[in-house]
Amino acid sequence: MSLSKQQRVGLVADIHGNFSALLAVMEALDTIGVDQIFCLGDTAGYYPQVNECIDLLRERKISSVMGNHDWYLASGYCLRSNMANICIEYQRTAVTPQNLAWLKSLPLEMEECGIRMVHGGWADPLDEYLQPTENYFRSLRGKYFASGHSHFPEIFSSDGKVWCNPGSVGQPRDSNPEASFAIFYGSNFQIHRVKYDIEETIVQCRSAGLPRKVYGGLRSGSRNLVEG
Repeated sequence: MSLSKQQRVGLVADIHGNFSALLAVMEALDTIGVDQIFCLGDTAGYYPQVNECIDLLRERKISSVMGNHDWYLASGYCLRSNMANICIEYQRTAVTPQNLAWLKSLPLEMEECGIRMVHGGWADPLDEYLQPTENYFRSLRGKYFASGHSHFPEIFSSDGKVWCNPGSVGQPRDSNPEASFAIFYGSNFQIHRVKYDIEETIVQCRSAGLPRKVYGGLRSGSRNLVEG
């Protein structure tokens, strides 16, 4: 599907079961006015409200690629983080059969509105922490690219190729606690930030019995997930 320069596409990523953050981002996207919204993966992982987040994406017919935490919940485990597995085990007890089937159905890559989209990168769609360079994108077909995974918002442009990481909706790690998302305007990307009810997410985590380290960085946007 092509996109005219007058149309707007919303991009979200790394929601991680943070329903309060997702609601704030959806409200911001509705206020700005977008024609479509796509998710770059990791609706699952970390925070308790995975069903609410998936339900909202499904209700709004928001297409998504699969992220590594989506894969963990649907099919496996994380080999590098016990904390991630604790959260996945909690979500495994909570996720509905319908939402689990939705996660299992997600593609590794999609191309819509002229944007090639994965969660990680094109060397490893699930788990690559992409470091953008001119050489990286030179051999890739296409002009516009978007991926998530790092939780750091970024736009890179070189030699006619443009890549965007919209940052994380549910777990920012760039020392800015506001939820992050992006809009594609047909020829350029723009990062947006919005405040959300962090305390509500922390209440949900405590009610679920998740360890403090899981939510400890939300107030500061810390990549270490430990409150200072």
